[in-house]
Amino acid sequence: MFGATRCLMRTKNTLSYCKLSDFIIVQNCRLISTSDKHNRKKKDSDRNPVKSTGGLRQNIVQTIGSSGGKEPKEPMSVFKPVLVKSNPDDLNFGEEIAGKINKQALLKELNRFFTSPEIKILCKDHGLDEYLYNQAYSSFRRFCMDVHHLPTELYILFSDILCGAQHNHDIFPYFLTHARKVFPHLDCIDELKLISDLTNPPNWYPEARAINRKIIFHSGPTNSGKTYHALERFLSAKSGIYCGPLKLLAVEVFNKSNSRGTPCDLVTGEERRSGREDGEISEHVACTVEMANMGQPFEVCVIDEIQVIKDFQRGWAWTRALLGIQAQEIHVCGEGAAVDLVKEICISTGEEVEVRNYKRLTPLVVQTTAVGTVDNIQAGDCIVCFNKQDIYNISRQLEQRGVEVAVIYGSLPPNTKLAMAAKFNDPNDSCKVMVATDAVGMGLNLNIRRMIFYSINKIQLTQDGEKEVDMISVSQSLQIAGRAGRFGTSWETGYVTTFKQEELKPLQDLLKQSPDEILQAGLHPTFDQLELYSYHLPFATLANLVDIFISLSTLDDSMYSLCHLDDFKFLADMIEHVRLPLKAKYTFCCAPINRKMPLVCTMFLKMARQYSKGELITFDWLCSQVGWPFSPPDTILDLVHLESVHDVFDLYLWLSYRFPDVFTCVDIVRQVQTELDTVIEEGVNNIVSLLKNADGGPGSSRSSEIDEDALEAKRRQIKKLKNSWTHEDANMAKKESGGVQATAKEKNSLQKQFQEASSSDPPIDYSSKRVEDNETEIVPSNNSKKSPGRLADQLLQQGIVTPKMMKQLKRELQDTKKR
Repeated sequence: MFGATRCLMRTKNTLSYCKLSDFIIVQNCRLISTSDKHNRKKKDSDRNPVKSTGGLRQNIVQTIGSSGGKEPKEPMSVFKPVLVKSNPDDLNFGEEIAGKINKQALLKELNRFFTSPEIKILCKDHGLDEYLYNQAYSSFRRFCMDVHHLPTELYILFSDILCGAQHNHDIFPYFLTHARKVFPHLDCIDELKLISDLTNPPNWYPEARAINRKIIFHSGPTNSGKTYHALERFLSAKSGIYCGPLKLLAVEVFNKSNSRGTPCDLVTGEERRSGREDGEISEHVACTVEMANMGQPFEVCVIDEIQVIKDFQRGWAWTRALLGIQAQEIHVCGEGAAVDLVKEICISTGEEVEVRNYKRLTPLVVQTTAVGTVDNIQAGDCIVCFNKQDIYNISRQLEQRGVEVAVIYGSLPPNTKLAMAAKFNDPNDSCKVMVATDAVGMGLNLNIRRMIFYSINKIQLTQDGEKEVDMISVSQSLQIAGRAGRFGTSWETGYVTTFKQEELKPLQDLLKQSPDEILQAGLHPTFDQLELYSYHLPFATLANLVDIFISLSTLDDSMYSLCHLDDFKFLADMIEHVRLPLKAKYTFCCAPINRKMPLVCTMFLKMARQYSKGELITFDWLCSQVGWPFSPPDTILDLVHLESVHDVFDLYLWLSYRFPDVFTCVDIVRQVQTELDTVIEEGVNNIVSLLKNADGGPGSSRSSEIDEDALEAKRRQIKKLKNSWTHEDANMAKKESGGVQATAKEKNSLQKQFQEASSSDPPIDYSSKRVEDNETEIVPSNNSKKSPGRLADQLLQQGIVTPKMMKQLKRELQDTKKR
């Protein structure tokens, strides 16, 4: 019997014997590897060490790890096991040759194999640490216990082991083959490490390395004129590119350049504008830094706010611009804390750095007393808060004292921020006080006399991706405080203080310091790298590919670090079940989304689904999802909802430039977004009233008792107006030939009716009203719905009942009458 078995194994299991030849059993029964290839790889790695972040385990713990007392993640846990099933179609003659196998005895032998110290050492030599070994064994045990579908040679081997003819160590080749199916990276770990080698980022941009670029660092504090001097060189050049951190700054440079007679295009994630009347591409471009073109040569490049290169989320974009833009002159503007890092990076590129230092143009005085109460707020003051609740509280207290305020916070649309800034800056406007978040620290020109810190504590993002409440940094305090007393405004001297007396001394200490030196620039995996990973790991999800890339990446941690990819992975997990090509999925996940907004996340998922179906994502579809047209907000929650809708439009426009064949209604969406800006601006101007309406406090315009009939009438009026809407009514679409167009007065009247219906407390009856223009009555649009008739007709028209159901109801009513 045993002779026949071994004869069968010689003919059928050549591969297994080849693997067994790599191992020998020594006297102490320990299995050791004798593979020349394995030993050669170890020697090569010792001879040519790669600069890294301190090894694989340390790299994963630092990048994905934990803080705040949490246990660090198991490093290899980023590798997810692939489910391996038996093939029911395979023919198994093992039972006919060797007889039945006792499952209990087989399980006992498998467990002995698993607990064998020799097997554990051997597995570790083949890349299976404790986590991988446990996962692989669990899968292998499930596979083996399905004895009816085992491969014939493995079945016979188990039979021999149970009979005592072979040692359970002979299972190892089969186990290793199974483990490589469960964890495909074991077969290609060297290739994966090579793909994720980030030790020399300058070599990623050979076109830029072929140019002898001149690097000029404009170093100075806020309000020192450093960006002004860089932009003057930008405007005088034959061609140039401005890379800014915010759309507001890019728009400011776009407007300034064109007003000075230098045609300049605008390129942001959601918008493209041409600086030339003929629509041709200009020689100058102002863009957000993520949109910088690495393939186009320029004479001058300006990279603004270079200190953001250290940012844990966006820093990669500044690193990419600094290393990759093809310009003869690179003008870098920012804090002096980034000078040494920029010099070190440029040494690796063989480029020299010229540093030009600037001093603040106006004096900045730190006051010795805190404000203490809102009664001490004066004209030209800006109260900086680090959360919306504080903004609401301060705004209400000031409004109770008859002080009109302008409000700015991060989630407001850019146009609304500009409108609030213009209102505050206007000397003829009654609004002389601003309440804002740290969003005023960058991108807005404000005539601020005194900057008041309502608090100096803020939720901060730590190096390991966790969030914690901590004191603001030196860099943040200097950036915000420096907005007071801007050069060229009516205030020649800027003042800084706190709202609370106990926080004044810590703020004074912060403002005396220089910002901490920036040590590392951010890096980010490219699509090409993740695509190569997907070829080797076809069963891994996109989020899992990112985790594996991070775990295997090697980089020079004296200058670079990997940016946090939590938002990217969050979006990748959200659309993982949606059938999309990897390139499209990667592009969707790069969308700038605030994942704290449920509506935006929901619309992101719906857009991905629509795209996967190959369906056009039109303006009509978008309106059906977000509820256009919009009414002025009644409460603060309504305002937050409108801000979310604005972000949805931004998402649509961002995707439209990546997938123009699917997102086709760019012009209409942009015009509707402009209307929404006006609605949001009106809401922010009345933010105190919205707060009162939300809590029903004193001064609320809502009655304490809800009139259900009035609310129902109001809902019907809004529904009626919405149902009568067409593209012509909103002045959004191009006029179609042969259609009936309404006049401008008719459209305005319709919108006015809608706003009155949505904002008024008592119901207004518009059924008898008509719009008059030269005594001409409005002709209903072909798309307008007919006025409702009988109840039965309405139910049939709405699809609630069918004709057959109506007949059944008629018969039942007749039967009821007879009874």
